Order: sequence, then C-alpha cells, then structure tokens
Amino acid sequence: MAFPKFLLPAAATLIAFPAAAAVTTVGGSFARTCFEAADVPGEASDRALDACNSALTREAITAEDVVATHVNRGVLRMRRGDLAGAVADFDEAVRRDPDQAEAYLNKGAAMIRVPGRADAAVTLFSAAIEKKTKRPAHAFLGRGIAYEELGNLKSARADYRSASVAAPRWEQPRLELARFKVGRQ
Repeated sequence: MAFPKFLLPAAATLIAFPAAAAVTTVGGSFARTCFEAADVPGEASDRALDACNSALTREAITAEDVVATHVNRGVLRMRRGDLAGAVADFDEAVRRDPDQAEAYLNKGAAMIRVPGRADAAVTLFSAAIEKKTKRPAHAFLGRGIAYEELGNLKSARADYRSASVAAPRWEQPRLELARFKVGRQ
C-alpha cells in the first residue's frame, strides 16, 4: 500500500498532534533504546530505528516486549514519513496483541495523514479509547480531526471537548474548540 507524503489541508492540526504513544519495554538494551527513542518527541534517527530492528531480530525479549517494540518502531517510522512501514508495525502489534491500545492510537494517527482514510482513523481512534489508551486526549483529538474531515462537525466538537477535559493543560484541543461557534439555527 503506497501512502502519499502530504497532509490533508483539513488535518493541518496534526502537525501539532503528538500522537506517538510509545510503549514501555523492560526487555534487553536494544528494546529499551527503541522505547526511549520513541518516547522522545521528534526523535527518528537511524540509530533509534536500528535499535528497534536489533531488538526484534537479535535480542531475546518477551512476547509483550516484541509487541511494544513493533509499536515503538512504528512510531519512529511514522515520524520519518514511512507510513506504510509504520502501519505494518502497528498491524503486527495488533495481530500479536489485539488489545494493544497504543497500536490503534498510532495507526489512527498514521491513517489520518492519508487522503480519504479519515473513516479508518475514526474506527482506530475509537478502538484506542475503548481499549483504554494511556493517551485518551490524543485519541479524542485525532478522532475529532477525522470527524471534521468527514464533515461530522457535531462529533468533532464533542471529541475536541473530550480531549480538553482529558488533558486540561493541553492547548491544542482548546484551539480546535475555539474555531467552533455555537448558535441557534
């Protein structure tokens, strides 16, 4: 599956959308380095990606850490603009653990960047929320962006409000809400 490398105009807020939710590992040094890199906003170095690859191919790690490393490598790939590789990692994490909430959250963040895939993003963000993501505000914000892209402004506004409640100090949901005017029809 080929993914375009541009953002949808209506999803421009994703630039400020730190959906990358790393998953903690307790495994070997490569898996730990992979997690630590994925947990740092903007990190996507070759060294970090190599650590993830080494964790999956050269290190004896638990099944849980394999799942986490797929999520973490997917985060790094997404930051590098490799959406197809990121989605493959998130899919592998879900295949191995269907309840891995951060895999759904991050795949939703990847899919919202693909023109015409806002519907898939809604489903993925909803699954992340249902499976108790550690970053519910990010899931609500992402789903709000996807709903807005689909023209469902009422649901978008509700999700921006939920994101704001879930993370009251995070400015992005408040900025999204400020764009909405409530009036009588």
